[in-house]
Order: sequence, then structure tokens, then C-alpha cells
Amino acid sequence: MSNPWIITVITIAIIGLSAFFVAVEFALIAAKRHRIEDAAADSRSARAALRSSTELSVLLAGSQLGITACTLALGAITKPAVHHWITPVAEALGLPLWIADIVGFVLALIVVTFLHLVVGEMAPKSWAVAHPERSAIMLALPMRAFMVLTRPLLHVLNNAANACLRLVNVEPVDEVDQAHTPEDLRQLLQHSAQAGTLEKESSEALLGALDLTRLTLAELVAGRPEPTAVGPAATAGEVREVSRRDRHRRILVRTEADGPLSHVVHVRDVLGLAEDAPIAEAARPVTVVEGSMTVVRAFGAMRDEGTQLALVERGDGRHSVVTVTDVLTHLLTTGQATSPT
Repeated sequence: MSNPWIITVITIAIIGLSAFFVAVEFALIAAKRHRIEDAAADSRSARAALRSSTELSVLLAGSQLGITACTLALGAITKPAVHHWITPVAEALGLPLWIADIVGFVLALIVVTFLHLVVGEMAPKSWAVAHPERSAIMLALPMRAFMVLTRPLLHVLNNAANACLRLVNVEPVDEVDQAHTPEDLRQLLQHSAQAGTLEKESSEALLGALDLTRLTLAELVAGRPEPTAVGPAATAGEVREVSRRDRHRRILVRTEADGPLSHVVHVRDVLGLAEDAPIAEAARPVTVVEGSMTVVRAFGAMRDEGTQLALVERGDGRHSVVTVTDVLTHLLTTGQATSPT
């Protein structure tokens, strides 16, 4: 086949197919799964992309199979044709036939390699990496169709590759792990601050937030005195007096004179009561948490129970109080500052 127009059309088609397989490969690797999930409700293509992301190793086998087939097709069709076109031109320039043949071979190899490498691989790779979710969704349906047609062969190739990995003690995976541990994020923030791409104040605030994932309540309340408390028979006047004296808005209540702390009363709930009025109706059960619990988990527990204060049971048998304000203060100052309860 030497018709230049037919060869040109076939070459464009082959390079286009190669670009398609390259874009699919890089798009699914670079795409953020949660962004595709957001689009999956209203898009069949997005749902197809999600299915592909759960069998990534098979999809990569399909992409590599397609790229390899395109490379072989260019070598079998385009390169001989270009070689055939260039050789007579080189011979017409006065070169001996054997030299003209070598020149035609080398130039044909360079032309075909350039077209395949730049147009068929590098350009679609850059596009897919720049727009991963968009390209993954756009190309998902035709890639799924290709995988249906070639699935038996893809499983053979994928199983062979996985067997090679296991020989060197590497466990194959079918999905890209996109989760980041707090330590990963901490290193990223520190590097960004050192490189000057993130302001120091912002870096410290974000690092303080990450610290809450490993900071325990016992560490947060270390060194605090026993919380202010009143007995079960305390009156509204006594609660108001204790609040003025200790500058606390929430006062703990004991079940007995020297018994455990069981309830909490907010001073605003007793402002309208008489001096000698009991506080039983204004007291609410207090949330009790272990000192070994992390601040993040405790904050979630307080949020679920709709409370602003929790009683921390420390390892030494003593108790301390932690509030939502304490957590926010620690977050904003990245220190151990506390606030009135």
C-alpha cells in the first residue's frame, strides 16, 4: 500500500488511538475519586469512570495493550511507507542507492518516532494530567467498551504481571490509594512553609489542627486544678456566687457532698431563680470522657451530644474540664491556652 493519502489517514487514526489509550491511563491515575463520585449521580460516563477506578490494574493492562498495538501498527504501516517515499528523493539528490536506502530508513524512523512520541503520547499525557477528572469521564465509555472486547486477554496479561510482582514480594493493587495520613500532611505543610509557598502563620495554624489528631485530652488539660463544683443541695444563689468568685460560667454538681461529679449547671439558667431555689431542674448530666481519648474524638463526641463541656477522667484519678472553646483556642494559638468554663 503506497497511496500517500490512505497512509496518512491510517497514520492519523493510529496516532489518535495511541493518544486515547495514553490519556485514559494517566487520567485514571491522576483523577480524584471523590470528584468523579460527585458527578456520578447525573453522568453515565462518570459511573463508568468509577468502575474503571476499581479495577485499575486491568484498565492499565488495556491501555498498555492498546499503546503497544498502535506502536506496532506504525512500525508495520507508516514507517515502511515513509521509507519508500524518502529513498527515491535521496537517490535523486545523487546519493548511491544503498546510502539513499539507509537515509530513508533513518529519517522514516525519526519521523514516525517523533509523531508517536510527541503527538501520540506526550501531548495526551499532559492534557490528561492537567484535566484528570474531565478526561477520565470523557474517555470512560469507549475504554469500557474496549475492555469488554479484550477482557479475557487483559486478565491473562494482568495475572502474568501480578505473578511477576509477587516473585519480588510486591502485592498488586487494583485501586490507587489516595488517602493521606496526618504525618503525610504534616510533612507537606512543613515543606511548603520552608519553600515559602505557605505563610508561616497559616502553616502553624494547620499544623496545630493536625496535632489535634494525636493530642490526648490528658495532655490538653495537664496541670489544671480540680474543676469548680457544688453539692447536690446547692441553691441558685450559691451557684451565682461561685460563678462570680471563680469566673466560670458552667459549674459542676456532685451527686453527694464528696461524691463523683455527675451534672453541670450553666449560670444563665439560674439567673432568674430565687436565692434559695434548688438547682435540680437547671442541672444537666455531664459528658464524661477518658483522658486517653484524642481531642478530635472528644470534640466529635461533644458535638454529637450537643454539649459544650466534658469532664475528663485523668490517669491519676483526678478530673479536669475541657470545653469546645479550649479546643478552638488550642487550634488558633497552637499552644495550650485555656479559657473559662
